[in-house]
Amino acid sequence: MFAKVAYTWRLMGASWQVLRQDKELLLFPLLSFVCCMVVLASFAVPLILTESWHPPGGEAALGAQVSYYGVLFLFYLCDYFVMTFFNVALIACAVKRMQGGDPTVGDGLRAAMGRLAVIFGWAVVSATVGLILRVIEDRSQKVGRLVAGLLGMAWSLATFLVVPVLVVEGKGPIAALKESATLLRRTWGEQLIGGFSFGVLGFLLGLPGIALVVAGFLVGTAGGWVPGALTAAAGVLYLTVLGLVLSAMEGIFRAAVYLYARDEQAPEAFGRDMLTAAMQPRRTG
Repeated sequence: MFAKVAYTWRLMGASWQVLRQDKELLLFPLLSFVCCMVVLASFAVPLILTESWHPPGGEAALGAQVSYYGVLFLFYLCDYFVMTFFNVALIACAVKRMQGGDPTVGDGLRAAMGRLAVIFGWAVVSATVGLILRVIEDRSQKVGRLVAGLLGMAWSLATFLVVPVLVVEGKGPIAALKESATLLRRTWGEQLIGGFSFGVLGFLLGLPGIALVVAGFLVGTAGGWVPGALTAAAGVLYLTVLGLVLSAMEGIFRAAVYLYARDEQAPEAFGRDMLTAAMQPRRTG
C-alpha cells in the first residue's frame, strides 16, 4: 500500500513535468469552469426566480416531479457535455505530448470537435446515472445519501479511463465504459490511490488559500473592509489557480495510466519502472 502511494506521488510529479512543458493545457480546465458556470447560471436563475428549485416531495403531483427531474437531467446533460468536451481536448494533448509530439490548444479542440457525437453520447449516459443517484438520494435522505455515495464511488472508478478511451480509440460511450471497466482490474490500486493523492494534495496546497479567505473575513469584520476584501480575493484567486493546475495534472495522470495499461509501454514523459510497479500484473487464461 505504502509503495503504491509513493509511486503515485511520483506519477503526479511526472504529470507536473508534462504540464510545465505545455502550460497552455491549463486553458482547458479554465474554459470548462467558465462554461460550467454559464450553464449553472442559465438553469439556476430561472429556477430561483420561479421558486421551483426545491426537489418535489413524494406526495407531489407526477407532473411536478417529471418537470423537476426533467430540468435536472437537462442541466446534468449540458454540464457533463461541457466537462467531457474539454477533458477530451486536454487528454488528447496530453497523449500527443507523451507520445513525443508537441500539441497545441488547437490540436485539443480539433480532437474534441471530431468526437462530438461520442461526447454527447457519454454526456447522456453520465446524466442518466447522475439523475438516478439524485433520485435515490432525494427519496431517502439518510439511507439514500449513503447508497448514492457508494454507487457514485463505484461509478467513478469504473469510468476513470473512459475519456482516454474516447480520445485514443474513438469508441462509443458504452464500448468506452466497458473498456474502462476492463482496465479497472489492472489499475484499480492506482485509481484509488491516485484519487486519494490528488485529494490530499489539493487539501494541503489549498490550506494557504483557505487561510487567506478566513483572514480576509476576519479583517473585514474588524472594520478593514478594503484590506479584508483584497486578502479574501487573493485567497480565492490562489484556490482557483490551484484547482486549474490539479485538474490539468489529473487529466495527464489518467492519460498516462491508460496508455501504460493498454500498451504496457511507458509514455515518454514517464519512467517504465515508475509505471511497472504501479500496475497490477496481467492475468492470463
